[in-house]
Amino acid sequence: MFENIMIVDALRTPFSRFGGALKLEKSIDLGAIVLKEILKRNNLPAEEVGAIYYGTCEPMETGVEINVPGRQALILAGLSPTTRSLTIDSACCSSMDAVTLGARDIAGGYERVIIGMGSENMGRQVYFLPPEMKWGKSTGHMQLTDAARRGGAYPLAGTGPVSYDAGVVSFEQYGITREMNDEWALRSQQRYAKAYREGKFDEEMIKPLAIPQKKGPDLVIEIDEQHRPDTSLEKLAKLKPVWDNPTITAGAAPGINTGASAVLAMSREKAAQLDRPPLGEYVYGGRLASAHNMIAAAPGWAIQMALKETGLTLDDMKLIEINEAFAAMPLTAARILSDGDDTKMKQLLDRTNVNGGAIAIGHPVGASGARLIMALIYELRRRGGGYGIAALCGGLSQAAVCIVKV
Repeated sequence: MFENIMIVDALRTPFSRFGGALKLEKSIDLGAIVLKEILKRNNLPAEEVGAIYYGTCEPMETGVEINVPGRQALILAGLSPTTRSLTIDSACCSSMDAVTLGARDIAGGYERVIIGMGSENMGRQVYFLPPEMKWGKSTGHMQLTDAARRGGAYPLAGTGPVSYDAGVVSFEQYGITREMNDEWALRSQQRYAKAYREGKFDEEMIKPLAIPQKKGPDLVIEIDEQHRPDTSLEKLAKLKPVWDNPTITAGAAPGINTGASAVLAMSREKAAQLDRPPLGEYVYGGRLASAHNMIAAAPGWAIQMALKETGLTLDDMKLIEINEAFAAMPLTAARILSDGDDTKMKQLLDRTNVNGGAIAIGHPVGASGARLIMALIYELRRRGGGYGIAALCGGLSQAAVCIVKV
């Protein structure tokens, strides 16, 4: 467990959908926007930030700008050139891992102020030719591949597309049905709509986000565009499963999204010195990996690991956030954590993703882990404090998990 790691602020952009308002914005530029905003909002001198830990996992987008996107973002944001940076790719886990790595450096005495963050523009990935074309065939037809449309289908023997593995394992091993997926997807959309109307995202979201353009008016976005207010069980039931899996449809999954998020953390001593009242405390951060096809189970197992390592229990957790990479993920985690007890499973789900999740909010993969942290922190504050736990899966069955306390 960590001691004296304080979360001082956390914010994000609205998340855009495929072809939405942010479709042409570089993820590096979005990263710079959240960095600038978090410094401005806290009246924090740039030189106070020791290091940036930057999650992103779509190199076919960031690679257009060469490399070190974390370093580029901090320079664009006006941070000190002596600020250290580390760019992290652990797929969807990246920005939660970024916060955890920063917390470890604070705990070890290496840093006193860090920003753990992530940024992604999944739809801006390039079309490409296979590298062999550079040295081989020079005549005839050549076929381009759309990097944004590969669907998590890793080119490794024995692996399936992520949605296939998640659908098969959640259904065959944990009994998560198509109907359960659809019901959870509808719940996510409904919970988000209610929370947005009540202003529950106002603290975490840069709202409105206005980005100057070379010509014409600013680009403005002030809601997560993935939200589908007209969702119904009838509409969801008409959708076909994707990638030949038995249960998961596009309606029970996020889209190809864009956005950035950031968490500002300090040692307790530094927060006091800077007179920055903390939002909460980062109690634990950890990582897990398992057999590559077990991605649906990884968040549940990660939560079990975190509770075992901290000596805390599920009953201690007032709120739970589990990333909706697919609806199957929170459902499978709840099945694992309830040991098959349907009553306990329902009780766990009642306090999981209480303001909706990625199905409605979006899942710009490198930015989602930090979003889960802020979702916990801000909702715990509205509910009078307590512990919360968050987990999410990552490609080839990784998972990240954290515990916060308000």
